[in-house]
Amino acid sequence: MADDYLVRIGKLIRDARQHRGWTQSQLAEALGTSQSAVNRIERGNQNISLEMIARIGEALDSEIVSLGYAGPMHLRVVGGRRLSGAIDVKTSKNACVALLCASLLNQGRTVLRRVARIEEVYRLLEVLGSIGVRTRWINDGVDLEIVPSAELDLAAIDADAARRTRSIIMFLGPLLHRMDHFKLPYAGGCDLGTRTVEPHMIALRRFGLDIAATEGQYHAQVDRSVSPDRPIVLTERGDTVTENALLAAARHDGTTVIRNASSNYMVQDLCFFLEALGVKVDGIGTTTLTVHGVPTIDVDVDYSPSEDPVEAMSLVAAAVVTESELTVRRVPIEFLEIELAVLEEMGLDHDRTPEYFADNGRTRLVDLTVRPSKLEAPIDKIHPMPFPGLNIDNVPFFAAIAAVAQGKTLIHDWVYDNRAIYLTDLNRLGGRLQLLDPHRVLVEGPTRWRAAEMMCPPALRPAVVVLLAMMAAEGTSVLRNVYVINRGYEDLAERLNSIGAQIETFRDI
Repeated sequence: MADDYLVRIGKLIRDARQHRGWTQSQLAEALGTSQSAVNRIERGNQNISLEMIARIGEALDSEIVSLGYAGPMHLRVVGGRRLSGAIDVKTSKNACVALLCASLLNQGRTVLRRVARIEEVYRLLEVLGSIGVRTRWINDGVDLEIVPSAELDLAAIDADAARRTRSIIMFLGPLLHRMDHFKLPYAGGCDLGTRTVEPHMIALRRFGLDIAATEGQYHAQVDRSVSPDRPIVLTERGDTVTENALLAAARHDGTTVIRNASSNYMVQDLCFFLEALGVKVDGIGTTTLTVHGVPTIDVDVDYSPSEDPVEAMSLVAAAVVTESELTVRRVPIEFLEIELAVLEEMGLDHDRTPEYFADNGRTRLVDLTVRPSKLEAPIDKIHPMPFPGLNIDNVPFFAAIAAVAQGKTLIHDWVYDNRAIYLTDLNRLGGRLQLLDPHRVLVEGPTRWRAAEMMCPPALRPAVVVLLAMMAAEGTSVLRNVYVINRGYEDLAERLNSIGAQIETFRDI
């Protein structure tokens, strides 16, 4: 029995190391041991103490074992089942985290409706609570109330929670209006390779913010004499970069023009929210935003973020991969039109209802019904572009979709350094994906999926893609340590079960 546990622990360590992209030698160096010792541990041929397991988990940033609290969550998936019925799309994860950061602009009471109850939101609430912001779930836990305090205590910030979310970087825009100097922990989140924060710095320097990064923290200093004297041109049309510039401009006493701005869904939701705070924003939905800032914001505001187009794409992909007929309700169609056009080219059979408005009164929704289809590989490669192009976060779902289509599909994920690498995890489930370089993968279909037990990739969308493939594979699969999925999806397993999936959550003893 003991030997069996050593083998299982060794396999978990090996999978975690490989997902980190480390060799056995690199892990050995981090632990101060030999490569041969790591090799013996991974093969289950060496006794290993809890202290060593904890050290390995810390080195690999992976919960291999948990002491004193519930261990990591896993999913057991019985695949080969057809989905049916209808499912609603929940509110946008990325909009909700932006609005939580934006609540720091307001001295009054902010109520956000139908907030996604996900780990990313929980981490931000822990950070907000630690610095003195009062938050509570209301209306049977559906809505969220936020009341900032007059003074924020940044010295008491929950650094562990802050490091587990990249959204913390969007505190910079609001905080530069509230204090002359402060510190923030380095931003974390998904393991997607190097993602420079320099575009944020370039934009925020125009508001007098100077950042020095040392000892795991951003050290921020604000020069009140500096303000934008000409349009701000973003060097990267990124979503969070645009949001940070908007948050800085919102309480700048004057007019700020932001060019090369993202017009993606979460940016539009933030603009709508700023308007509810009394900040006029011209050009919403375009790449040039003109913000008429107000120096003080003290209003009681009630806002409903719109639905999540990436979750909608996840559910569409689930139907396609499992060859099911499924109705996905409350789909923000404006932000999924390119994806659907590509799927139509591939042969997807679907229809949609007339458009209607989301609860924010601005975002256009439809109900979308997808039917089993014989798909052909697209002629052109799949690649992301800033909105209104194919959404960066939707690219991974096309790996699973291409795997069930006839022919070869080239996927070019040029934005992230190594996300394409994680897509090759589908090969463990019977996929035929060839990694051409860190950004390009060639997918050949159709695929005869097979069940497997594996570690969850450390990036949100590839992790969900693996789960979808497991749902299509005959037999029982196990996906271990699904924290990253819980960062971006609320009760995903339970909701998929409601439309015919068979997914069980469990934890190790």
